Amino acid sequence: MGPAAHTAIVWTRVPQTHNHIAMDIKRLSPDYAVTPQVTPADVAAIRDAGFATVICNRPDGEIPPDLQAASMRREVEQAGLAFVLNPVIPGRFTGENLAIQQEAMATATGPVLAYCASGNRSALVWSMLKVQDLGVDGVLAATRAAGYDHSPFRAQFKAIAEGA
Repeated sequence: MGPAAHTAIVWTRVPQTHNHIAMDIKRLSPDYAVTPQVTPADVAAIRDAGFATVICNRPDGEIPPDLQAASMRREVEQAGLAFVLNPVIPGRFTGENLAIQQEAMATATGPVLAYCASGNRSALVWSMLKVQDLGVDGVLAATRAAGYDHSPFRAQFKAIAEGA
């Protein structure tokens, strides 16, 4: 059974504010990085950094209209990059979220940048998709190096890695 069948990751939702955290790109692998919410002003820097695809893991309900998916899609596509909308609701990963992210990663023509409020959800989705290849310690080391402590999800990652 593949990672898309697993939806058991749950964490406590932190109240959201509409304050913007500056873009801070953190690579988890040579072809995948995460960052907090991006703005239209960030798109040129994203393109110049060599990214080919931008994945939005942030639901529109968390952010003001100028940062919502339609606005970001327009800016990203005008810069010549692919844009994928895959809103991940905190604490409610779905098989569909994993399938969309996996497809976007598999079909990207270059490095992928995924964003959400802090980069954490985008990193968790990557971990769930990569744990069978990298092992539990591998995904935990990659996310820890990027500043995300996913050790509370060790058991869930292990179940995915074992195909449970």
